[in-house]
Amino acid sequence: MSTVTISAQDINKLRQMTGAGMMDCRKALTETNGDFEAAIDWLRKQGQKVAAKRSDREAKEGVVIAQTTADNKTGLVICVSCETDFVSKNADFVAFVQSIADAAVANNVKSAEELNDVSINGVKVSELINDKLASIGEKIGINKFERVDAPFVSAYIHGSYRMGVLVGLSKDAKEAGKDVAMQIAAMNPVAVDAASVPATTIAREKDIIVELMKQDPKMAGKTDEMLAKIADGKMGAFFKEQTLLAQAFVKDAGKSVGDYLKEAGVTVTEFKRVALG
Repeated sequence: MSTVTISAQDINKLRQMTGAGMMDCRKALTETNGDFEAAIDWLRKQGQKVAAKRSDREAKEGVVIAQTTADNKTGLVICVSCETDFVSKNADFVAFVQSIADAAVANNVKSAEELNDVSINGVKVSELINDKLASIGEKIGINKFERVDAPFVSAYIHGSYRMGVLVGLSKDAKEAGKDVAMQIAAMNPVAVDAASVPATTIAREKDIIVELMKQDPKMAGKTDEMLAKIADGKMGAFFKEQTLLAQAFVKDAGKSVGDYLKEAGVTVTEFKRVALG
């Protein structure tokens, strides 16, 4: 029995995150003692098609800037969050975030903490943020910071500064970099390929598959070992849908992203995707 009080706000938050019904969200949060990530897994184990919680869904409003150094060897993406779209859509606020991104690139910054200590015209970024907070009356801050270093990095900003993507490539390939960045923006893969999917993610997906099979009358009588082996086989569909190279290429569904990159003679070393939720 849950010891946590589940509020209407909690239920609504989970509903917005997953698209599941209100009663289902209440039940999921009750069963998982208010743990949102566990509640999402609970819903999925009931066979519901819900959105998987991703780290790029944390900021509701803000401005995301993705850009590279002049030589395209390094790319940075930052998100400065705020409370309302009134502020995030304000040209002055966008310019403010752009100035922070420019300073990050100019100073070869490697973390959000380091960026807060960088100076712009003699004033630290952390102090500039506090000043901006005081002037607009909203809580703001560097919500996300990601960096990619590669022989060539492509940067892409989508949706009026609501999403930023960085793609590291094995060589200079501007067109391929843009195409792949747009693919990542649209399809939100979890990793470059199956080999680079975190073990925790694989274990989580297998657990959900096994739980669903246990509820299937056709699977009655099968041992846990047999179900685990079947789950291993079913993971192929997950990798095809959720890993970049295996996904169908959005500009030509007749080929995979891996096929497209092979034709272009370039490989993806890594990528980062930051979006407002």
